[in-house]
Amino acid sequence: MNKPLLECKAVTKSFGKLMALNGVDLSVNEGEMLGLIGPNGSGKTTLINCISGFYKPTSGNVNFMGENIVKSKSYSICKMGIARTFQIPRPFLRLTVLENVMVSASGDRNFALKCIERVGLSEIKDVQTKNLTFHQIRLMEIARALASKPKLLLLDEVMSGLNPVEIDESIKLLEEVRETGTTILWVEHVMRAIMKAVDRIAVLQEGKKIAEDKPKQIANDEKVIAAYLGERYIL
Repeated sequence: MNKPLLECKAVTKSFGKLMALNGVDLSVNEGEMLGLIGPNGSGKTTLINCISGFYKPTSGNVNFMGENIVKSKSYSICKMGIARTFQIPRPFLRLTVLENVMVSASGDRNFALKCIERVGLSEIKDVQTKNLTFHQIRLMEIARALASKPKLLLLDEVMSGLNPVEIDESIKLLEEVRETGTTILWVEHVMRAIMKAVDRIAVLQEGKKIAEDKPKQIANDEKVIAAYLGERYIL
């Protein structure tokens, strides 16, 4: 088995009296695609924010490549090799697709073009972002993240709002990204997508990890069914 690239150890995050994360342990192995699921408000995005430096954990450690990064700034964490997308995309609407991706590529036009080609948006590279479809914006978000050359890619609900054809296309893209050596931690509500693509799934409920296993086992886990799935998920 590949060694852990990311290790979250007893990560806790409180907002006043609200404990969004409560002692979460999570490891992501190098070259793996790990899914993170759970009900709304279970702490998934908060964990992504703690890993990427947008939040500082109240307690606990986040180790990336063996280094504790909890005190690092978000831009430093990005330079170390962690990139992310956002649940609500945040593009520069007046800029073109190419210009948006060039920002993440530190102005490197040629590399930005490669990232755009990788996600299948070459034909609209000169279109202003405000004129894109929602699916195209999601793909551009992934291109922007890839433009920072991440070792670890954090995805936050990149399938949300997509139709079945778009979901299948996006799954194929993520599998290709992983095959080129990028490790992926993926928060998602679209079970058809995440159950099909990931190696393992971790489940959060009320800020605690309640299960972690391969998709087939998670789909039949009684705790997960009661907390989130509602019924057994047929793979």
